[in-house]
Amino acid sequence: MDIKRFMVATLLSAVVLVGFEYFLPQQNHKTVEQQAPAGAPALPPVADAGAAPTPAAVADDGRSDPRVAIDADRVHGSLDLRGARLDDLVLKNYHETVKDGSPLVRVLEPRGKDQPNLVEVGWANVSGAQVRVPDSNTLWTADHDTLTQAQPVTLSWDNGQGQVFQITVAIDHDYMFSVTQKVINHGGEAVSLYPFSRVERGYTPVETGGYLVHEGPISVIDRRLDESSYKSLRKGAVPPGNIAWSKSGQGGWAGITDKYWLTAVVPQQDSDVAGNYAYQSAGGDKGTYEVGFTARAPLVVAAGGEAATASHVFAGAKEVPLLEKYESSLHIPDFWKAVDFGWFAFLTRPIFTVLDWLNTMLGNFGLALMAFTLLVKALFFPLATKQFHSMGKMRQLQPKIKALRERYKDDQMALNQQMIGLYKQEGVNPASGCLPMLLQIPVFWCLYKDLYVTIEMRHAPFFGWIHDLSAFDPTNLFTLFGLIPWDPSVISPMLQLGLWPIAFGLTMFAQQRLNPAPAADPAQQKMFQFMPIIFTFFMARQPSGLVIYYCWNNLLTMAQQTVIQRRMNRGAGGKTALPAGKK
Repeated sequence: MDIKRFMVATLLSAVVLVGFEYFLPQQNHKTVEQQAPAGAPALPPVADAGAAPTPAAVADDGRSDPRVAIDADRVHGSLDLRGARLDDLVLKNYHETVKDGSPLVRVLEPRGKDQPNLVEVGWANVSGAQVRVPDSNTLWTADHDTLTQAQPVTLSWDNGQGQVFQITVAIDHDYMFSVTQKVINHGGEAVSLYPFSRVERGYTPVETGGYLVHEGPISVIDRRLDESSYKSLRKGAVPPGNIAWSKSGQGGWAGITDKYWLTAVVPQQDSDVAGNYAYQSAGGDKGTYEVGFTARAPLVVAAGGEAATASHVFAGAKEVPLLEKYESSLHIPDFWKAVDFGWFAFLTRPIFTVLDWLNTMLGNFGLALMAFTLLVKALFFPLATKQFHSMGKMRQLQPKIKALRERYKDDQMALNQQMIGLYKQEGVNPASGCLPMLLQIPVFWCLYKDLYVTIEMRHAPFFGWIHDLSAFDPTNLFTLFGLIPWDPSVISPMLQLGLWPIAFGLTMFAQQRLNPAPAADPAQQKMFQFMPIIFTFFMARQPSGLVIYYCWNNLLTMAQQTVIQRRMNRGAGGKTALPAGKK
């Protein structure tokens, strides 16, 4: 195999894979509407975070507002009756870290706290109307004091003008809330109102995913995914309403996502809505991000009648099977895209599906990774056989290639022509040995992406000291694996070198010894000798699941090569047909 061509091909493949994820531009919002569509009002403003706190806001901070408790299978928290806000929710099955006693993950938090994140639903008047609608200071009454799967809660408020507003909230066994907004009109005239729902985040989080995973505002409207950034909302917000952009469509979903968690509102899927992204600045780098929907057509409530609209709120973990279940049962378009499988989702998502199924069968994601590697090896076995055949022929041709290079060392064009003629005469394709490696690069990338973005990998244990396959190996050679009480990584991340990365380097070195590259110049030989060391340090900060995968892959590759070599040796009458180490 031609070393230079192999290196160039590998580099180009990596550039293509990473380039699609990193260098392609984000969606350009300059072509979409900057204001709410005609007829639909902008979302009512949130409480001004920069103004002096109102009595209601003070009550929020002191948690003295009346609340309805939430106690379901997988979440607990409360709903604030001041403003009918869903602003307090903790996940029962997820902890912040793998350490004993680690706090549960909180996905919703009230205004006035360190990381306010909440959901509001309500109504807005049509232009010129004077109907008194509930706002963030409205105090609602509830028919029950606890919301459970078996017991929905209905909130009520009378505006004193003949209209009674009701919000009925229910929750399923996971993370989906059902919300019904009803208006009962006891007045003598019809009223028209625009229902709305929105996610509000009152802080700018530290984004941990880099270019590998989207964190921030997200929506699917008219089956078009939009992954805006916090920065784009801040820069694009313009008065009135500080709308950064607005897009009309039918149904869809919108919200704010973190690496593993999502808060999203889902309108009635057969309704025409305006999806709004907004930012309310509070001065400096403080402000509130808003993502939500407003109905494009008003809800008309006849005199003496009533009218209602339904929606959903998701607040929880981005578990892929669960998102897919909601997509099917509630007809939420592309809800699985809340998990950032990236531009290569056509590969990344199926690979994750196989891994998840194997984990279900084996009960351990580490074992699932190993089983997946066996499947990949079986799939690429015919190509691997051709690769070893090609490498064996290339090794046999090395004396002739060396002679040609010496003979035509001053005439590169003639050398290339002679080598092409030699390859054709001997029936050798120097690039065929690279093919299996190049085909496995997308598998490597997709596996890396899956380990990084899916919550199913988060805190998934293996055996021994690996308690989280999505995190790097916590052991460290430079602490003598815990005997010296210090953290070398504070000096440099390069000083984090665990047992599994070391095992990977050793398997890579053994693979080189078993299958040395064809003769190359001394500089290339030295570079390849240092590759195991370089990759050992590189893999030290990668997810341990990925390192385990590659250790196992290297061992299987060596076993595979030995089997193929023995077969070919028997077929060649005992002559060495494949490289088998240094002579």
